[in-house]
Amino acid sequence: MVPSHIAVVGGGLTGLSSAWHLARRFPQTAISVIEKESRFGGWIRSERIEVDDGNGHRESMVLEAGPRTLRPRSKAILELVHLLNLEESLITIPLTSPAAKSRFLHLPGRTGLAVLPSSFTSLFTSPFLRLMLPAIAREPFKAPNRPDGIKDEAFDSLLSRRFGPEFARTLGSALVHGVYAADSRQLSVRSAFPTIWTAEENGKGSIVRGFMQRRGTSEEPAYDLGDMEATMKAVSVYSFKDGMYALVDALLKSLKTRPNVRLLPNTAVTSLTSNEGGDTMQIVAGSEKLKPSHVVAALPLPQLAVIPPSSPLPHLTANPASSVTVMNIVFPPSSQSIHPPGFGYLIPRPQPPFEYDGTQPGILGTVFDSCSVGAQDIPLQSSTSASERFTKVTVMLGGPYKLTPEHTSVPTVLRHLSSHLSTTLPDPVLVRVHHHRDCIPTPTLGHLERMEELRRVLASGPWNGRFEVIGAGVTGVSLGECVEAGRKVGSNW
Repeated sequence: MVPSHIAVVGGGLTGLSSAWHLARRFPQTAISVIEKESRFGGWIRSERIEVDDGNGHRESMVLEAGPRTLRPRSKAILELVHLLNLEESLITIPLTSPAAKSRFLHLPGRTGLAVLPSSFTSLFTSPFLRLMLPAIAREPFKAPNRPDGIKDEAFDSLLSRRFGPEFARTLGSALVHGVYAADSRQLSVRSAFPTIWTAEENGKGSIVRGFMQRRGTSEEPAYDLGDMEATMKAVSVYSFKDGMYALVDALLKSLKTRPNVRLLPNTAVTSLTSNEGGDTMQIVAGSEKLKPSHVVAALPLPQLAVIPPSSPLPHLTANPASSVTVMNIVFPPSSQSIHPPGFGYLIPRPQPPFEYDGTQPGILGTVFDSCSVGAQDIPLQSSTSASERFTKVTVMLGGPYKLTPEHTSVPTVLRHLSSHLSTTLPDPVLVRVHHHRDCIPTPTLGHLERMEELRRVLASGPWNGRFEVIGAGVTGVSLGECVEAGRKVGSNW
């Protein structure tokens, strides 16, 4: 039976994508999008500002408090870009650009940056040659050593088994800092990096052999991409001229044109119940009482846990979530480049015994925004030579580090940034600080099994398959995974 009324709880990218796809699939069905905040979009927050150095240099630029770029491998997002007519707003960064080819690590306790190899030949001139080459070369000849009977494993544990503890700590922990802002020793490899787990199985114990084997093409759904695949050929990452919120804004504008969709900002859900037959539900949201036939919960799982349901749901608070402080820093034009050309750098977990204690700076990494998405920024004076452009970077702190006010003070961060970049920094013309509490869920060991049990509970009484829970805490933290979840939701309704 076609749903009569769908309530989407949560107005972030997952919730908006869900509402948009459901509105297309069920044009006669009433759809309510309920968001407790005054704004939609969740952690996606773009701000266009003007900066002035007081010496005649002015620039209009975009600051991102949350996600800042997308990878073209997510067809679900490319489909949205096409169907929402956002092609003209795209900014693409080609694979040949410094932002695509040059990524760095800063090793704790040292000064400066070390460039990561971007190709096999560059490995031989890389400072990580002694770490990476022996570990990778030996791995295919190492005996299978996955413990018998395990169904999941920490990412750090798997890399340590196959490539060695130093490889896991230096490269593995830095990668996890950049994606999850988490401790790689807690992260489920099956949930976060399933292709690595599968490669070890396909390679009969060797990850390298597993990746070298020819993989069959898996069947995937059809996406309406227009010319997007051609547009994204040889593209590393992309964004939009006015920042990532352009995607949210386009979704909102499209939803507002649909007579069957109602947007409810500033509306907190305080109750969610189902009748015994499982054919209707009741939601108390602000001053309203809704009786939807179907519900999509697209909000952080711990937030869903505090909404009193008629039947408790399992595992909503099983996983921790990382809190991250994001600091946008804009430096004035300078005759000398502040940082090397490239995307930015990550920082691995410090060596024992320091690790994540309070003596560490607490910085996870820094993005060189002017290099990666500099096309968003527009000079407001006639002369536009490179030495007259502002430099924009974003520093991320927190995650597994327990931050104090001293960690996130601007002078402290600038002092560490100066050491990382091996340069004396000019005084910034603008600094924006954003504290994001519990913004990135960490899928710990057993996450896939827990989510499968949650789906089984929702498929039976009293929910009877009419209530679906999706989002970053369920299927994955990338924006592509969030949009894909919104595309698939309700496929059995």
